Amino acid sequence: MADDRLTTVSKPAPPTRVLSGIQPTGRFHWGNYFGAIRQYIELQAVGESYYFIADLHALTTVRDPDRLRGLVRDAALDLVALGLDPDRASLFVQSDVPEVTELTWLLMTVTPMGLLERCHAYKDKKSRGLAADAGLFTYPVLMSADILAYDATVVPVGEDQVQHIEVCRDLAGTFNHLYGEVFTLPKPRLVEAGARVPGTDGQKMSKSYDNTLDVFEDLAAQKKKIMRITTDSRPLEQPKEPEGDPLFDLFSLVAPESQRQEMAELYRRGGFGYGEVKKALVAAALDHFAAARQRRAQLEADPGAIDAILASGAVRARAKAAAVLARAKQACGLSRLPSVVSSSAGGRR
Repeated sequence: MADDRLTTVSKPAPPTRVLSGIQPTGRFHWGNYFGAIRQYIELQAVGESYYFIADLHALTTVRDPDRLRGLVRDAALDLVALGLDPDRASLFVQSDVPEVTELTWLLMTVTPMGLLERCHAYKDKKSRGLAADAGLFTYPVLMSADILAYDATVVPVGEDQVQHIEVCRDLAGTFNHLYGEVFTLPKPRLVEAGARVPGTDGQKMSKSYDNTLDVFEDLAAQKKKIMRITTDSRPLEQPKEPEGDPLFDLFSLVAPESQRQEMAELYRRGGFGYGEVKKALVAAALDHFAAARQRRAQLEADPGAIDAILASGAVRARAKAAAVLARAKQACGLSRLPSVVSSSAGGRR
């Protein structure tokens, strides 16, 4: 007897495709690395990965062309030196993929003004009485195009960027509703919440606070910064709880676990000086980034190497973005060919 019950066939999940962009607005510091870059690099093993240096986004703040070019190159050198593998991930410069800016316009046509007015970067600048240009106002649309151009499924972000992923999903959903299932809706992946990196003044490490330890800065300059890190005035003999102490937290980031535990015991026993901890931090940081510093020096010695990596990454990125853009243009009528995308969000044919 035939079984007349309906069988539900689940739609196969899209392949994991990771996308992340990093603005070249300054040299990478420990907060950038431990808070985000380290985790982006770990995601190379998860699936197909695209990493870009967001020079178009940087134009809203960097207006010196020579400085921007230098920052872009430094960012590429830093990322590869820190572990980004161009054989496993596509590394490229944002402006080398012009399809993204064309896709931005398509998304602009379905973007409500009110949605952009609610975005925190624009609201924050406006509330402080600062001039906000159209680039800042439409920043979330370009960011959405950055993501959608590669059919990204996973976007690692900090909590302050989750709103932009929500905007991206809203715009993609609206476009799909109007023209068919053109875009893959991405999901944010919060970078490790515990990776708050204290600066040299105890606040969150940030360029805006001028309290950073740069990953590849001159070692003598870095040692000087570390030796000047703000500490409390408790007596040397007083036992101290290590967790939450900015100096100990910095040491924990760069020291092996065995050294971290020894340092924690020292804190709890008391009878030590912070100068002792600072010297240990200098040594641990030197060891932790030694291999990355060596790789960076090798890359700098071969100027054509990083150019070749970026060019190869751009070729792969453009191939993917061109396919997505063609799909979107055909769906909304900017192609002489009839649409092959369904007229409602029911899926691609």
